[in-house]
Amino acid sequence: MGAKQMNGDRRPTLEAVAALAGVGRGTVSRVINGSPKVSEKARDAVHRAIQELGYVPNRAARALVTRRTDTVALVVSESELRVFDEPYFAGTIRGIGSALSETGLQLILAMAQSEQEHERLEHYLTGQHVDGVLLISLHGADPLPGRLEEMGVPTVIGGRPIGLDPYSYVDVDNRAGARQAVKYLLGKGRRRIATIAGPQDMGVGVDRLAGYRDALLATGIPEMVAYGDFSEESGMIAMRALLEGNPDVDAVFTASDPMALGAMRVLREAGRSIPGDVAVIGFDDSPAAAHSSPTLTSVHQPTEAMGRQMAHLLVARINGEQLEQPVVILDTHLVERDSA
Repeated sequence: MGAKQMNGDRRPTLEAVAALAGVGRGTVSRVINGSPKVSEKARDAVHRAIQELGYVPNRAARALVTRRTDTVALVVSESELRVFDEPYFAGTIRGIGSALSETGLQLILAMAQSEQEHERLEHYLTGQHVDGVLLISLHGADPLPGRLEEMGVPTVIGGRPIGLDPYSYVDVDNRAGARQAVKYLLGKGRRRIATIAGPQDMGVGVDRLAGYRDALLATGIPEMVAYGDFSEESGMIAMRALLEGNPDVDAVFTASDPMALGAMRVLREAGRSIPGDVAVIGFDDSPAAAHSSPTLTSVHQPTEAMGRQMAHLLVARINGEQLEQPVVILDTHLVERDSA
């Protein structure tokens, strides 16, 4: 009876799954760990074998051998208000979550703005509590990515950082997107084109301002620049400043949709028609852009795809794979609506 019970209690092994699926043990391991370097056919065969055998990975035992926690941290250097209010973060986090859901890795979200918060977070992240870290919305030459890499914690950054040379990051072609938006305004006959730029301690802010300047460079049209922090309130403040200094402005390119919506509110308050008196273009192609009044012309950035790419790169790094393309830049395109 004892032998029979032992046999009945025996769990299906990784080898049994591999044999039933007709693949090697390493392939089964890669599928379980969410590695992208497995063919769809092999992945399906492994999943079928797992289901048929009732195989359950013994994560506790695996953690003792591999020192893996099966947890990934997403660190956002912004306030909770910004993270849950602005469309960029929602799309990126959705993409990260959907990619990680296929791997069995758990995602924890951490927000840190102050130096003290960063220090506490660094201590936690380097204490073998997570297998890897995703970082978005970095400001300036933030030392956290470098310290994580030094401590052997695989790291992938969302957005090209300023003053850093990270091994792996994912971004969109912000400069080209901004350039396309301003050229569109020029094509519509606008000649007093202002911009509300993002923070200049972030790659995204620098690149979108550079794209605006690229488009104006050959025209001889003077620059009109105000700065915001991507929030709607900052867009309102910047638009008021632009109107005060340049009352004849006939177009404004803003580095985010929330800033564009703030600018449109100020323009309406000032009695300016949109796009009759002033054309407005945003950057995000957020859900709010399609429902504003008038609807907002905006540069589309694939935030969910960006999040998915970040997660795939991180999983590959966690699994010790060599990245063929550690830096990924995704394309943007202009979505025409009524505001321009």
